[in-house]
Amino acid sequence: MSAQIRGYTNPASTKPGVPIRVGVLGFGGLGQAAARILIPKSEMLWVAAADLKGYAYASEGLNLDTCLAAYQSQGSVGYLEPSGTLTSRSIQDLVEQATVDGYFLALPNLPNTFIASVAQMFIDLGWRGVLVDAIKRTSAVEQLLELKEKLAAGGITYLTGCGATPGLLTAAAVLAAQSYAEIHSVQITFGVGIANWEAYRATIREDIAHIPGYSVSSALCMTDTEVEALLNQTNGVLKLENMEHADDVMLELAGLCSRDRVTVGGVVDTRNPKKPLSTNVQVTGRTFEGKISTHTFTLGDETSMAANVCGPAFGYLKAGVTLQRRGVYGLFTAAEIMPQFVK
Repeated sequence: MSAQIRGYTNPASTKPGVPIRVGVLGFGGLGQAAARILIPKSEMLWVAAADLKGYAYASEGLNLDTCLAAYQSQGSVGYLEPSGTLTSRSIQDLVEQATVDGYFLALPNLPNTFIASVAQMFIDLGWRGVLVDAIKRTSAVEQLLELKEKLAAGGITYLTGCGATPGLLTAAAVLAAQSYAEIHSVQITFGVGIANWEAYRATIREDIAHIPGYSVSSALCMTDTEVEALLNQTNGVLKLENMEHADDVMLELAGLCSRDRVTVGGVVDTRNPKKPLSTNVQVTGRTFEGKISTHTFTLGDETSMAANVCGPAFGYLKAGVTLQRRGVYGLFTAAEIMPQFVK
């Protein structure tokens, strides 16, 4: 199968100075932001994108403006000439045809089994390389943990939960925990402001799934009109408490504390780009001298959701490439690996 010779079987990808070839799966709000972040990078080259209806691939690099034009006017990057291909198997066909070192899965995890099914597809195709996601739910990460041995055997280095939370804030909690002999609690609070919810439809639906009375399945089935009606009832604001967030299982696996000591919640304003509150993580613990204290790490209010999700994701992708080139395969979380800054 042609896919078996893709990725790190190409010696060029290991040469110093050669950019890491990156693909972005999903071209909604998050995928488009990911592409914008990649364009000015010298250490990474954006060569592939896929959406529901097709994919675009150019070994010399994709042009953001033409990709956006095709997607916004015709609904898919598959219409891009001459680099686009229309297909109902966009991810599979792209993986089989493209030479890519690592993919960022900027995909909605609706249904909750979707990301795990994508990971299984990469395994079945015999592809070797780096995969990074920014999924949220504990149960979604637990599904990936069941694939850990298969990913390792297939030569895939997979980093999961590598967005903002879980991701950036989870990693910050690991660093903050080093001051303590025992961790009493980790509390993550986020504020997200976006001017128009339709730019991040999948993300907002995932947030709605955390609201009491809603579920992943019910949020997935909501029409745009029904989402709009809900937001009208709340003046565009979603308040989320005690969310099922993978920070808990990730910090438990890292040995910091049991998952019941980790809480995640926040406020999402879908009609105002200004954050309704500052995003932060508070780590409370006991020092070896017996003192109880709290470390707080706060993100700047000027940083957007996209910056705090996509930036770390590519930092972890670069770290994954380093592991991959050393022959280290399998599943890792953002709480285990330090991201590397992408120049």
